[in-house]
Amino acid sequence: MAVTSNYSIGVDLGGTNLRAAAIDATGHVLGKSSGHTDLQDGRDAVVDDIVTAIRALRDQFGQAELTGVGVAVPGFIDIKNGFIVGSNNLPQFDQFPVRDVISQHLGTPVILENDANAAAMGEKWLGAGRDVDDLVLLTLGTGIGGGIIVHGRIFHGFVGMAGEIGHMTVIPNGNPCGCGSQGCLEKHASATAIAAMARLLQLGDNLTSKQVYELALGEGNHAHKARQIFEAMGTALGIALANLVNVFNAPLYLLSGGPLPAWEFFAPSMFRAVEKRSFTYRNTKTRIEKATLGNEAGLYGAAYLPFFEAGKL
Repeated sequence: MAVTSNYSIGVDLGGTNLRAAAIDATGHVLGKSSGHTDLQDGRDAVVDDIVTAIRALRDQFGQAELTGVGVAVPGFIDIKNGFIVGSNNLPQFDQFPVRDVISQHLGTPVILENDANAAAMGEKWLGAGRDVDDLVLLTLGTGIGGGIIVHGRIFHGFVGMAGEIGHMTVIPNGNPCGCGSQGCLEKHASATAIAAMARLLQLGDNLTSKQVYELALGEGNHAHKARQIFEAMGTALGIALANLVNVFNAPLYLLSGGPLPAWEFFAPSMFRAVEKRSFTYRNTKTRIEKATLGNEAGLYGAAYLPFFEAGKL
């Protein structure tokens, strides 16, 4: 049964999960589906799953009312050509024209976007960034992603690879990174980095960032070490944020992702580092806050893109 108002379909493709949603121009979710990303079945099987999820929503809510489709994916994106040109989570999609292949299957225009950029746009549309036109989002997870919104638009750079905040150098001679550099933010402040520090401090070999946080809530030597981890994480984040404040002078900087519950443990050292390193931060009302949409931000942002491109929002 078709709806009376226009809607778009957003897809959030990750290394383990695939989600799709039909969302109208007010941000109301009309319908949603979710499943697993079965990479072991091959790239074509994943593409088929994406197309099937989109078709099911389109059939339910109407072809005529569909404004477009937005697909958020992890990794570096060649925006002009619609390629993923580097993704640790989706290696089979490297140099694959995923945007055009999905579009050909559906007979519908498709917009491809980096997942952190989409999440930043989601927060701008319906989340913590609704009251500003400029913001920077850091997504803390296995790695650290970033999305930059300038004048209400995603800042892509000249090919689409802007916003790779996780690969900012925060410790000049720090931990080596798979990108080829060392001391990258994601090697010192991601959920993976938290787990790695826990191993180094002999808190456990296979602890998650959540479990390290739970240790920090306790008492004794293990709790003290866990809190040290979050203090180090906060300092690294603060260095990165100070640089971002100095460069962009945006009114709002948002943090999202799994480690966010540990805010009470990492935020004090984070704010100390920002205060120390950014004259702009000390002399303006710049805000550094938690994002509010959680893991829904990328889905909302992907759905927003067709509306934005069509000039309907």
